Amino acid sequence: MGVGVGGGRAAAARGRRNLNSLLDTHFLIWVIEASRRLEDHPWLGDYRPWGVSPVSFLEMKFLGEIGRLDLDGQGFADRVGDDPRFVVDEAPLAALVRHALPLDWTRDPFDRLLAAHSASRRVPLCTVDRTIRANHRYLPEEMR
Repeated sequence: MGVGVGGGRAAAARGRRNLNSLLDTHFLIWVIEASRRLEDHPWLGDYRPWGVSPVSFLEMKFLGEIGRLDLDGQGFADRVGDDPRFVVDEAPLAALVRHALPLDWTRDPFDRLLAAHSASRRVPLCTVDRTIRANHRYLPEEMR
């Protein structure tokens, strides 16, 4: 069941826990880096354990390749996989695609897949993205 992106058996076991939320890539980075931006979201801790989509790891890799992010993708994934605050959730690809197909309000493939992941699990997506917040059904109460 391991995602192959860090954490091995321990992460796979955590991946079977219930999710209370799914973090978008911004929130994931902010939590790992203990960003001051989290001060604007004091409610975030109420949604633990935080679900993480492997889609975020791929998005970070792409952002690194185009020079918009300076993180070691595999090292970052390993840190997340080993951190008990997170559940790396392996939603089936077919379910993600099925939920992503009707999301015509975004052209960003990562946003579409993250929103689809949230919808497939019926958990709120913690995001600061205005387009997602304006169109996605599953959001934390504090972000509506």
